Amino acid sequence: MSRKRKELPILENVEITGVAAEGNSIARVNDMVVFIPYGAPGDVVNVKLDRKKHSYAEGHIVSYVKSSPDRVEPVCRHFGVCGGCRWQHLPYSVQTEWKHRQVSDALTRIAKVQLPEINPTMPSEQIYSYRNKMEYTFSNKKWLTFEQLNSGEVFSQRDALGFHIPGAFDKVLDIECCHLQDDLGNQIRNYIKQFAIDNGLTFYDIRNNIGLLRTMMIRIASTGEIMVLISFGENDRESISKVMEAVKEHFPDIISLMYVVNLKANDTFADLDIQLYSGREYIEEEMEGLKFRIGPKSFYQTNSRQAYRLYSVAREMAGLTGDELVYDLYTGTGTIANFVARNARRVIGIEYVEDAIVDARINSSVNGIHNTLFYAGDMKDVLTDEFVEKHGRPDVMIVDPPRAGMHENVVNVILNAEPKVIVYVSCNPATQARDLALLDAKYLVEAVQPVDMFPHTHHVENVVRLVKKI
Repeated sequence: MSRKRKELPILENVEITGVAAEGNSIARVNDMVVFIPYGAPGDVVNVKLDRKKHSYAEGHIVSYVKSSPDRVEPVCRHFGVCGGCRWQHLPYSVQTEWKHRQVSDALTRIAKVQLPEINPTMPSEQIYSYRNKMEYTFSNKKWLTFEQLNSGEVFSQRDALGFHIPGAFDKVLDIECCHLQDDLGNQIRNYIKQFAIDNGLTFYDIRNNIGLLRTMMIRIASTGEIMVLISFGENDRESISKVMEAVKEHFPDIISLMYVVNLKANDTFADLDIQLYSGREYIEEEMEGLKFRIGPKSFYQTNSRQAYRLYSVAREMAGLTGDELVYDLYTGTGTIANFVARNARRVIGIEYVEDAIVDARINSSVNGIHNTLFYAGDMKDVLTDEFVEKHGRPDVMIVDPPRAGMHENVVNVILNAEPKVIVYVSCNPATQARDLALLDAKYLVEAVQPVDMFPHTHHVENVVRLVKKI
C-alpha cells in the first residue's frame, strides 16, 4: 500500500518581489524561495504549494490580497491555460526591464567577466501579431479547463487544434484566437478545424499514434506571403486531397501550400519529403532590399521586423569597413551572412542543416551576392584549425548558436583563430554567459545589447561585442 502524500500548505500574504526563470514570478518566505506562475512584482497573494524542497518551493495563486499596480488585463482569452504568453499581465515596459535584469544577472553571476554598462532592452516595434511562424497540433482529446469541467456541460466533441499544455505531451488546448500572428492565421486554422469536423476526418490520437490530421505550420512573412504545411498521420490520399483542395480554394492567396505524411512516433519532419500541393516551395522575406527564400524546413527569426533590428545591431557591432573576412557560425539560411556581405570582403557561413545551406546559397544568388561561401556540417567537425588555415583567419566572427550555446571544441577553435572581433548573438543569456567565461581567456566584452524578439514571454536575445585583449 503506497503512502499518502502529505498535503502541502497554503501560504498567506505572500509578496511577489520579482520575476524568475521560465516566466515565473518569485517570492521569499522565510529562507525559502517560492516560484509562482502568473504573478506580478508587487502582488500580495495566498499561494497553494504544489511542490516543496529544502530551499525552494513551487506553487500557484489561489487568491489575491492586493494586486500589483503594474498588473494589466491580459488581451488573450487563453491566458493562464495556454502557457505561451506568461507575461501578458505585465505592462510591456515592465517586461523589457525584467529582460534587462535577466541578461545582467546571467552575465554577472555566470560569466563573472569584466562588463561594460548593459544597454536597455531594445523593445519590439510590435507586441502583438509579430510572429511569422506558428505551429499547431491536432488532437482528438481536447484539454478541458477547470471552468469547463465544473460547468456540468457534456463535451461530446473533443477534437482540438491548438497548443500543447505545458508539461503534458498528450494534452492540447483548442485555440480560438491567438494574438501572436496576423489574424489570417486564426482564419486558416479555424477553417481547417471546422472543415475536418464537418467531413468526419480524424484528429490525431497522440498516445496511440493514429489519426489523419496531425500538425500544421502557418508562416506569414512580412512581405504578406503565406505558407501552410499540414502534416498527416495516415497515408489516406483521398482525404489528404480533400483537405488540401479545400484550403487551396478557400484561401487562394496562399503562396506555398504543402503537406507531409508522417507515420513516425514523433512530429519532426526534417527527415521527411515535403510535398508541394500548389504554388511554390518557398515564400520570401525582405530585409533592407534583400530577399530571403524561406522553405518549410528553413530557420528564420520568427519576429521579422525585430530580426532586422537584431541583425542591424550585430552588423554595427562587427564594425565592418569592407576589407574584412567574416565567419558566420550557425548561419541558418544565411540571413546574417548575406545581410553583412556588402560591408565585407568575404563571408563564410557554416550551418548544421544541409537544406538551410542550400537556401543560404540560393539567397546569395537571388540577391546578386558573390562574396559568400557556405558549408554544411556539425560545427565542431567543420570549424577546425585546418578549416581556418585553408580559408584564412577571420577578422570578425559572428556566432548565433542554438539555446545550448557553443560546443567547447568550437570555442577552442575560435580562441586559436584569434579574430579581432567576435559578435555573439544569443537566445539564451545563461549559455552565452558560460561561453563568455571561456572566451575571457583572450577577449574582453566591450558592448552588450539585449533585444526583445518575443513580447509577453521571458525569452530575450542578447548581442555581445568582444574584442581581442592586447
